[in-house]
Amino acid sequence: MKRAGVIGYPLGHSLSPTVFQAAFDSAGIEASYEAWPTEEDQLEGRVNALRGDDIYGANVTIPYKESVIPLLDRLDEGAETIGAVNTIVHDGGDLIGYNTDLAGFDRALRDDAGFDPSRKRTAILGAGGAARAVAHALVRAGASTVLLAGRKPGKLESIVGSLRPVTAPGVTISWCYWHDGTYLRAIPNAELLVNCTPVGTLGSASEGESPIDAEDMPTGGVAFDLVYNPQETPFLKLAAARGSKTTSGLGMLIYQAAESFKLWTGNDAPLEAMLDAGRKALSGA
Repeated sequence: MKRAGVIGYPLGHSLSPTVFQAAFDSAGIEASYEAWPTEEDQLEGRVNALRGDDIYGANVTIPYKESVIPLLDRLDEGAETIGAVNTIVHDGGDLIGYNTDLAGFDRALRDDAGFDPSRKRTAILGAGGAARAVAHALVRAGASTVLLAGRKPGKLESIVGSLRPVTAPGVTISWCYWHDGTYLRAIPNAELLVNCTPVGTLGSASEGESPIDAEDMPTGGVAFDLVYNPQETPFLKLAAARGSKTTSGLGMLIYQAAESFKLWTGNDAPLEAMLDAGRKALSGA
């Protein structure tokens, strides 16, 4: 029997084992999907274990989407451009890194939120691997502005620097420090605000919190939270109270997982079965 799993720390909130097992079972594939909570000093060993003949590969989540890269044999073009990996494929003993977050976010933004970012003012909270993928998706879609806000200037500048060579005329990509003057002017005026931080995740130290204060939220527009557990996060509650349309990260989770499923198995993923499993898990059914 083949195996796959998710690498990250902590993993108590993760729905990946539920939705991927539903996908394997629905597709009639004899495979198991496991949670592999991995502390930093265990990461290299965990990745090397993926070279076993019984392994399809792994998903990678917080906080390892960038730090896993040196442990892989090569990256596909998309992951190399983005600078973050969320899917590892075992191919004849080699480990290849992919990024399916970009496609998953783009589909969720258009299909679930009904939002076309072309020529829109957009802002991103966070500077991790997910923020890299979201920023690339918005630049590629032709947003008028893509502003990243966070507390780590070095990481923010790295993302912006990697995007400048692929940013078309008419698109402005920049960053600001949390609560500086640019933040206070631009964030409330964003037409799309995306939370790429883990703040508000069920079972985490920040459970029940929002990464942003209510008074800094835009009025109207779209608020998109990559956090999917709980489905209505504190961030989304505040955004709804300010008149924004809100979108949970569940759709993005499923769409990026479907891309991973196809990379591992060569088969199209059973999306409805995955969505149903995710919804039931979140509702406690």
